[in-house]
Amino acid sequence: MLTGPIIVAALFGAADFKRLDAERRAYFPPDRNQLQAHLTLFHHLPPSIRGELLGRLKEEARSPAPKAILSGVMMLGYGVAYRVDSPALEEARDNLAEAFRGMLTPQDQARWRPHVTIQNKAKPSVAKALHASLSQTFAPLPLAIAGLAAYHYRDGPWEAIAAYRFGSGLPMKMPPPFHPRLTPNPPLL
Repeated sequence: MLTGPIIVAALFGAADFKRLDAERRAYFPPDRNQLQAHLTLFHHLPPSIRGELLGRLKEEARSPAPKAILSGVMMLGYGVAYRVDSPALEEARDNLAEAFRGMLTPQDQARWRPHVTIQNKAKPSVAKALHASLSQTFAPLPLAIAGLAAYHYRDGPWEAIAAYRFGSGLPMKMPPPFHPRLTPNPPLL
């Protein structure tokens, strides 16, 4: 189906995904959380480039898994995120941005600020309190980046298209869909 913009995200290793997704479920307003923890590379690519995009994602994923670090806590105004530092992932994103240069939205043309949002659409006072709390105990952590994935945006939820594992470019299993009304918020690990 060629409808709905395409989103590109990096997929985490299983342990990091579990931890970050638990934090997102704990801190995100439950009625506003429609997605699992993710690291977006592109927010809005045209569906007409789907075939070429998947080929390029597969090619980028043949590279070794990029080293990445959760390097800090960032304030988003109405939420909080962890900053991600990964020169190799940034290079992969730059390669994709160059390939689709004339098709990027202003948001995707802007300087990329890689992060994992664990809270958004909260009251500013709640976001500030969480930012202060997390900042007090934060220490940089390695972050496993397992692959690259493409999704169709469906007015909130994302519909999986395909994912490719770093180190081989082979297809990989994507996390199961998140259904906020059917999946209770787990306790923090």
